[in-house]
Amino acid sequence: MKKIIVTGGLGFIGSNLIELLLKKNFYVINIDKCTYSSNFYNTKDFRKSKKYKFIKMDIANKRIKKVFMKYKPSGVFNVAAETHVDRSIDNPGSFIQSNIVGVYNLLECFKNFSLKNKSKLIHISTDEVYGDILKGRTSETYPYQPSSPYAASKAASDHLVSSYIKTYNLPAIVTNCSNNYGPKQHPEKLIPKLIYNIMNDKPLPIYGKGTNSREWIYVKDHCEALIKVFLMGKIGEFYNIGSNRNLNNLQVTKEILNHSKKLIKLGKKVKINFVKDRPGHDIRYALNSNKIKKELNWHPKINFSAGIQLTLNWYFKNKSYYKSLSKKDILNRLGKK
Repeated sequence: MKKIIVTGGLGFIGSNLIELLLKKNFYVINIDKCTYSSNFYNTKDFRKSKKYKFIKMDIANKRIKKVFMKYKPSGVFNVAAETHVDRSIDNPGSFIQSNIVGVYNLLECFKNFSLKNKSKLIHISTDEVYGDILKGRTSETYPYQPSSPYAASKAASDHLVSSYIKTYNLPAIVTNCSNNYGPKQHPEKLIPKLIYNIMNDKPLPIYGKGTNSREWIYVKDHCEALIKVFLMGKIGEFYNIGSNRNLNNLQVTKEILNHSKKLIKLGKKVKINFVKDRPGHDIRYALNSNKIKKELNWHPKINFSAGIQLTLNWYFKNKSYYKSLSKKDILNRLGKK
């Protein structure tokens, strides 16, 4: 049985990835430092599995090399990151530490481990490194032009990984994915925030005029792509992972409202409420994912309407998920500067 390490496995994408890896009969070691966005609720369905092990540790800790040496994983998925743009506006320092310094330490430890062990590092990044894309779609050769401290920290980590590939022949691959949605996502992000407010009869806060456009992908489609990259991807390559479907925030909100009406009677306060936009808010992100489709034969399976229905079903069946989080992390507005 192949062993896999997933960093940040208590978070949204990480926990969904672990669930899929376990179904595909991998033994998974979850390394997470347990921040505000880490949630043991996300692993409740498999934490007693004999194929699963949790280790509390920061990727910036040099002891992570001992974990590599002990378990000798055939693959490491680095999902650990600070990811919320609004938080990066308020406190860029934590993003520098986690997304740059932490990745540097991970690379150093993995470099030493991989010299004697056959393994592969998959570094998970974002479409936000490309910056504002008003027209067309960005291929893997498009220049990085990050706008927020979050995106800049992820861009720096991608460059670090790339430099280790070229300088040290590090067996690594970088993936850049569009906006994820689905079960287990922290309600600081748009879709679970809207769902929480609908469930609790609260207004639906939308930045600016709601015209900011994002490419949306269901999290399980993303995780399937990551596993395909691990199994079939070429060392040293970058792969964009996207759905090729853009929606602006108003369209997303209306889709959620339409599906929510099938589940509950909407409260009187559940109305769109336009709020002051955050600084440096990019208008549009859009990926060209032809490379992964052609080279690895990966294609997204779940369209947005079906994905939203699956997402709503999970949150309505798991109302206690929100209770496992701090209310201030759900309700507080960040990134106003």
